[in-house]
Amino acid sequence: MHWSKCKFCGTVYPTKKVEVVCKNCKPIDEALFSKIEAYLQQFPHSNAMQIAEGCQISVLEVLQYIDEGRLQLSKGEFKRL
Repeated sequence: MHWSKCKFCGTVYPTKKVEVVCKNCKPIDEALFSKIEAYLQQFPHSNAMQIAEGCQISVLEVLQYIDEGRLQLSKGEFKRL
């Protein structure tokens, strides 16, 4: 058994595998990730700072999704907006 800590509310809870979001905060996490996905579909070559500004979240939140493996880095061309 593992103990996980929710990245949103800070609740520590027992789990069978390591998780980063509790079941109560899962809808918040899914809504935020959907917002990021929609932004990336519109602006596919964005960096973390552009995503953060476009979604009105912190860069650290974007980097957390990369660390979690939900977002991946890619090498593409960067164009000035």
